[in-house]
Amino acid sequence: MKIFVVMLIVLVVLFFSYILFLEKEIININRKLVKRLEENTRHPISIILFNRRLNNLVCSINKALKAEENLRLKVIKDENEFKEMITNLSHDLRTPLTAIKGYQQSVKKGLLNEEEIEKLDIAIKHTEELGKLVNNFFAYAYYLSYQEEVTLERINLNNIVTECLVNSIPAFEDKSIAIEFEKSSTIFVKANEEFLRRIIQNLIDNCLKHSIGNLKVQLLALDYAVISFKNPVKDSCNIDVSKIFKRFYTGDKARNTSTGLGLSIVEILTEEMGGKVEANLVENMLEIKVKLKMI
Repeated sequence: MKIFVVMLIVLVVLFFSYILFLEKEIININRKLVKRLEENTRHPISIILFNRRLNNLVCSINKALKAEENLRLKVIKDENEFKEMITNLSHDLRTPLTAIKGYQQSVKKGLLNEEEIEKLDIAIKHTEELGKLVNNFFAYAYYLSYQEEVTLERINLNNIVTECLVNSIPAFEDKSIAIEFEKSSTIFVKANEEFLRRIIQNLIDNCLKHSIGNLKVQLLALDYAVISFKNPVKDSCNIDVSKIFKRFYTGDKARNTSTGLGLSIVEILTEEMGGKVEANLVENMLEIKVKLKMI
């Protein structure tokens, strides 16, 4: 009887030891998964205990992790190929476009009647639009694959925005768009001047292309600095603000009116400087906000 009791006790101790060891292995698996996530390591999961079901689980986990890693590498490869394609395409388009512009200017200097001049002006206008698109192609590929460390410095936001708006006054006058500019006290931001100027110019270009009325620009000092561009737009019911920063987002597919790459570039550059972008649409008023860190 005593031997039976002793054996039972030994079995119970062994059973609980096995359970504890099994729990320890589960904790170890979880720890390694967390480490892979936090430290971006690629080591497979391994265990010491031999348990068929637990070994099958670990094997399945490693297969899933391997498949995820292969997918990640494929996405990176595809994205790099896309960036290279955009860069090459923009270079290839620039050369013939420059030649077309040159020939158009030469033709315009010749003897043309009024109808021919009108048609040539239309062609020149479309060529200029194509030129802007090509430049955005080039800028998008350049900033998307930007490898250098972004240099951030203390910049007077009021001065930069004011300068960009003043330089664009002739373009706004051509579109019969008035500008209402509101700014509080002087705001200093932690930013890259090249990136900041590009952001503001792209917001201006977006307004020139899509606004059907006057533009309101605000500079706000909250927990962060805010650059707000607000203008009325046509067919607002067709605009999805959650997609407005996507490349080549088209609000109205029937009209084929695309936002191009300008706002995508705004998002890329803002995030490179540690900021955020936001778009809101109330009735027919579209507001685009760029939020940056203040100093």
